Amino acid sequence: MSVFKNVIVYRIEASWSQSHGQVEQALDPLRFVPCSPSQEKSAGWVEPRGEEHGPLVESIGGQWLLEYMIESKALPASVVRRKVEERAAQIEATTGRKPGKKEKKELKEDVTHELLPLAFTRHARIAVWIDPAARRLVVNASNVARADEVVTSLVKALEGFAVAQINTQVEPAAAMSDWLSTQEPPAGFTIDRECELKASDESKAVVRYAKHPLDIEEVRQHIADGKRPTRLAMTWDDRVSFELTEGLQLRKIVFLEGTLDDAPASGKEDNFDADAAIATGELGQLVPELIEALGGEMKLGGAAADAAPAPAESKAEELADESAPF
Repeated sequence: MSVFKNVIVYRIEASWSQSHGQVEQALDPLRFVPCSPSQEKSAGWVEPRGEEHGPLVESIGGQWLLEYMIESKALPASVVRRKVEERAAQIEATTGRKPGKKEKKELKEDVTHELLPLAFTRHARIAVWIDPAARRLVVNASNVARADEVVTSLVKALEGFAVAQINTQVEPAAAMSDWLSTQEPPAGFTIDRECELKASDESKAVVRYAKHPLDIEEVRQHIADGKRPTRLAMTWDDRVSFELTEGLQLRKIVFLEGTLDDAPASGKEDNFDADAAIATGELGQLVPELIEALGGEMKLGGAAADAAPAPAESKAEELADESAPF
């Protein structure tokens, strides 16, 4: 099973209610099939445990684990371009005319088709976690485009399945600005030693700190000057370190040594069950606490406040009004 290192979290629509068995049955026709020699890309669902012809949906402690596979063939653009130019030159030498745009496009398609069987093949395995009780979908992807591909596959396969990326009452950038300026992170979290600040004016200036203390006047001055944090390294409960982005993505997730103490015993060589229990158990606590630190989950159709988190006294009252808390 792929490790959850970079995740994007979605809220599952309340009306969806398929069972574990129904999801398995719906995904079975969409099992991954490798690319044919002339095929540029193939994608589908594979066994999370890695056992051939095994289940596509593993249930560990009530958490459903899936895995999406993408196979693509990479052709160097320079090679394709050179081959097209050679054939265009050959046509000009033979007929006395230069191929037009349409003919060059056809030449490119022909060259690509011929070279695909010789192309290097790349594989991407994307871990997917459905928490049916919390109505949460977590996709192990570092960019929204890749996560959207996985979500689209689920929406097409599962009847009534719909999701929306989670938004919070307070924008992550505004919250991170406040935490860095005051050096008062939310309860249970600590600020680590990496961040990126970006100017919102025409200069688009960027300042990056790596392995550097952030409780310095220089950082506060950058924020006072209008630079907004786009990412900030943090640790939750001394158990999980991660990087929070302005788009509410969690990147560079590392489960720290203490998390292993609570892992269930497993005699299986691949430790799939233990790994799944650690990932879902820790992130299942971290995510809702982070959402709470950002003012709670925003109702659909609302707009996040571009302001620092409210004081603890009023924040508790705001959270009580949330219709879909984690």
